[in-house]
Amino acid sequence: MNREECLICKAPLEYLTQSQEMECAVCHKKELSKTRCVNGHYICSDCHTQGLDRIFGLCLAETSADPIAIVRRMMELPFCHMHGPEHHVMVGAALLTAYKNAGGTLDLEPALREMYDRGKAVPGGACGFWGACGAGVSTGQFLAIVTQSTPLAREPWGLSNRMTARALEAIGSAGGPRCCKRDSFLAILAAVDFVREHLGVAMERNMPVCSYSPRNGQCIGRRCPFSAARLQKPKVAFLCVHNSCRSQMAEALGKKLAGDVFESFSAGTEPGVRINPDAVRLMKQVHGIDMEKTQHNKPLSELPAVDVVVTMGCGVNCPFLPCSHREDWGLNDPTGQGDEVFLGVMARIEEKVRDLKDRILAGELK
Repeated sequence: MNREECLICKAPLEYLTQSQEMECAVCHKKELSKTRCVNGHYICSDCHTQGLDRIFGLCLAETSADPIAIVRRMMELPFCHMHGPEHHVMVGAALLTAYKNAGGTLDLEPALREMYDRGKAVPGGACGFWGACGAGVSTGQFLAIVTQSTPLAREPWGLSNRMTARALEAIGSAGGPRCCKRDSFLAILAAVDFVREHLGVAMERNMPVCSYSPRNGQCIGRRCPFSAARLQKPKVAFLCVHNSCRSQMAEALGKKLAGDVFESFSAGTEPGVRINPDAVRLMKQVHGIDMEKTQHNKPLSELPAVDVVVTMGCGVNCPFLPCSHREDWGLNDPTGQGDEVFLGVMARIEEKVRDLKDRILAGELK
């Protein structure tokens, strides 16, 4: 599946700090914008959202009270791209539909038309340029429509602003760069909770699993709360020949320092009869880990299927094991050397375990 960027040439997008006059590559309308691809193509919002009116038929035929399910059906329609201002309408439309189907008092068709007009007024790139993601703003527009808020209203005015703030907090906490799918899901889930608390209408709340990552050149990987990879921790195998020193320390430190992100195992091609006593003593002294009680020398046959293989630096003697990612840490074997050398290798392993944890969280090992 190709990653989506420019709708014309698929090149990466660039975002300028100052608006410039640009000509839409589709309709040739000229207007100010900060967004184009690196080859100079600009697509206006009207052309980007062409076909968005198809949401009316979809929403009016819906019986679901699950706004996540509804918005995902919208995302499968041809008008919806990986990113774009269409999401600024879709979020509110899905919420209006689910709210109505959950028992909320609402005349859905005129509400959808109002949502269409208001959502389309929020430009693409608002998340970065305004500091207010259009998906989050869409939840406030949804609540304003439901409560018939105006600038002179009292409680509805406050609720709709608080709704937007709740959604933007969820979106901002996930961090950037933007993903219109992730931000839409976060905004909708925040709205489901807010509406239940303040309006007493219980829409269905289901946590989606993302299927859009291959299309997103800026996917944040495991940092995304909807990442499929987050649902199951990857298994990391630390390998060397004798599985008595470096790989054992890596397994122990992996469990202690990164157990919330990945599972740690170790093994060797010619496992020894015991773990190196100096490694046992110093790991207990520095990290409070008694490897003799929690670990033992293991052959490769004891390992489960693993996702990541890390070899310690044994060169041609290091074993091969099927995996999706493999790397070598180039660590010298401290066996038979003084405590200072052991401690240096241990510190290096700790540093590399923390780095591996960060890279997995960032989705760099997809």
